[in-house]
Amino acid sequence: MSDTHSTGPLKGLTILDLSRVLAGPYCTMVLADLGARVIKIETPKGGDDSRSIGPFVGSESAYFASINRGKQSLALDLKADADRAIFEALLARADVLVENYRPGVMARLGYGWERLHAEHPRLIYAAASGFGQTGPEAHKAAYDMVVQAMGGIMSVTGHPGGPPTRVGTSIGDITAGLFTTIGILAALRHRSETGEGQFVDVAMLDGQIAILENAVARTTTTGVAPGPLGARHPSITPFAAYQCQDAPLVIAAGNDGLWASLLDALGLTGLKTNPRFATNALRTEAADEIATLLEAALAAHPVAHWLVVLEKAGVPCGPLHDVKQALAHPQVKARNMLIDTELPDGTPLKAAGNPVKLSAHPDPATRPRAPRLDEHRETILKELGL
Repeated sequence: MSDTHSTGPLKGLTILDLSRVLAGPYCTMVLADLGARVIKIETPKGGDDSRSIGPFVGSESAYFASINRGKQSLALDLKADADRAIFEALLARADVLVENYRPGVMARLGYGWERLHAEHPRLIYAAASGFGQTGPEAHKAAYDMVVQAMGGIMSVTGHPGGPPTRVGTSIGDITAGLFTTIGILAALRHRSETGEGQFVDVAMLDGQIAILENAVARTTTTGVAPGPLGARHPSITPFAAYQCQDAPLVIAAGNDGLWASLLDALGLTGLKTNPRFATNALRTEAADEIATLLEAALAAHPVAHWLVVLEKAGVPCGPLHDVKQALAHPQVKARNMLIDTELPDGTPLKAAGNPVKLSAHPDPATRPRAPRLDEHRETILKELGL
């Protein structure tokens, strides 16, 4: 099956998307943005759960529309014989199947990996679940906040002594979606060499462990679990948000040269010869004292002033934006990171763009809208000869 309207490096690939809410749909949104045809298989009773999750514009979910743009919708009851026949006709033509049910659900429906691989050896089957297909807790359900808590990331988020703090976006779902995308692309490469599909198993919890980066190294080398540090980096100083006259400014002086440049820019050249700040390790031990010294100098001027001064000095820095400010930033606009799409009813909608820019393919400023439930039944059945 092919979609004559798609463009991008994945044009000609057909993805059967049985996923719902966020992890799987985020993966298939990325694939759709890269040109794949995504056929979203939804339950006839209400469709994807996220159709009923806000924010709403009228009766339409902007949440659903922003994650499911550019897809086609087909409502199927996989327990009904007629709909199973349609699904099996799609399987015979599809390249990839994506689902994010609990392990075992698809097998109970008769569509487990073993059967599908035997009948459709080129099909790539990707499953994103809370805990993966193996291990003592594979059978359990999970939502984003559950894996954020269990995966350790909430323990290093927030401020010392503060209450448990969730990362402000659904990083448990999104990382799982991105890792699933990577797995699918790797499996497609493998298939191009061997002609054989394979099973891609991604767990949300695994994704949280994978992105802990230096927190893992610190724990395994010291035996001590790190805690939250607010806006400060745990092992680089100065690398934090510092208060200026009017607002905080993030400064990231990640090496000795940048430290010296920062001191020159702030008029603190006397600190360059202070032996207690001679190395990054020593500066990190004295992070609180350094923050006090830097903020005393920064208090003389507003953020706008220091941005000019520090950028001229070559010191990485940036203002602390809220989401509205971030979306309005000229760099974000120049990179086409706020695109135009529509709600299923045609109402205009602004949504996040595709961060993958490819020299051989366009990055459209307008993306196809999200589908109405079962909108493409007639088109798809006609293609299947049904």
